[in-house]
Amino acid sequence: MSWRARLGELGIDLPEVVVPLAAYVPAVRTGNLVYTSGQLPMVGGKLPHTGKVGADVSPEDGHALARICALNALAAVDALVGLDTVARVVKVVGFVASAPNFNGQPAVVNGASELLGEVFGDAGVHARSAVGVSELPLDAPVEVELILEVG
Repeated sequence: MSWRARLGELGIDLPEVVVPLAAYVPAVRTGNLVYTSGQLPMVGGKLPHTGKVGADVSPEDGHALARICALNALAAVDALVGLDTVARVVKVVGFVASAPNFNGQPAVVNGASELLGEVFGDAGVHARSAVGVSELPLDAPVEVELILEVG
């Protein structure tokens, strides 16, 4: 089964590729790897939530936003090389704009990891970093980037 078909089974539509906010591209390929730029949880060109997770944004909402980030990253991959070329997810890096004393970054970034597992199954098992930061672009609560192996 293709990854595109799997998305359809899950009832998931890939969004349009998010337009870069500065001087970069959404994704690049080198050899058999695709690196995505950090993807914000943009929906229809806007952030559904802003602020810090653990203060302005609940951890549960942060989890949902990380899932959106991962979908935006997959859209960038699809536009560059086609989603069905993905052999496996290699690494996920998640940044969580965190309120002081918030240390639930791994649970927030699970939103991205769980989506990748749903879509890619065993090929979605990956290495990961979940990092708390003081600020993200546009006051976004979460940002996610992916490294994928492609065929």
